[in-house]
Amino acid sequence: MGAKGDETRARLIAGARELIEQQGYSGTGLNQVLAVTGAPRGSLYFHFPGGKDQLVAAALLQSGQEVADLLTALAAEGADTATLSGQLIEVFAERLARSGYSKGCPIATVALEVAGTNEPLRAVCAEVYEGWQRILAEQLTTGGFSPAQASVAAGQALALLEGAVLLASVRRSREPLDDARHAVLHLLGAKDSAPRR
Repeated sequence: MGAKGDETRARLIAGARELIEQQGYSGTGLNQVLAVTGAPRGSLYFHFPGGKDQLVAAALLQSGQEVADLLTALAAEGADTATLSGQLIEVFAERLARSGYSKGCPIATVALEVAGTNEPLRAVCAEVYEGWQRILAEQLTTGGFSPAQASVAAGQALALLEGAVLLASVRRSREPLDDARHAVLHLLGAKDSAPRR
């Protein structure tokens, strides 16, 4: 596949990411993806012979990898888990604010919709979340947690974050995310220097 093919594939994934995050899995059709990307129908099936599910899986994995890369980069700079969690919360808060509270976590919209009905996509969402949890847990282990404690605490921090994104979306307020930040800091035993509201 040449540079043009790579660019077309990237456009299709970007278009799918945009649409599924705003409209969900069921609300997004392949014709819409083609319309927003300007890609020919033949290119879509050339790059994604498995159709919509294969395209959505690629979009979810790419979105998940971007978050994982951010966490990994912060960890490499020496950030502790509380800082990583706080930065992730801030990223999602900014996404929500910029989009008028229509976009938060790039995985959650599809995860909530397909978890009980589409096993392949449920597995992709689980893989993404497990990857984020693993990065957080590795940092907690570095900070002195046992591996078992680290895995549990990282899962709890991620659950707090994901719940807060949902509440922030429906309330159209970042307040739940700020509350989640304080809760994560408390959970991880970190001192919170930010004043409470």
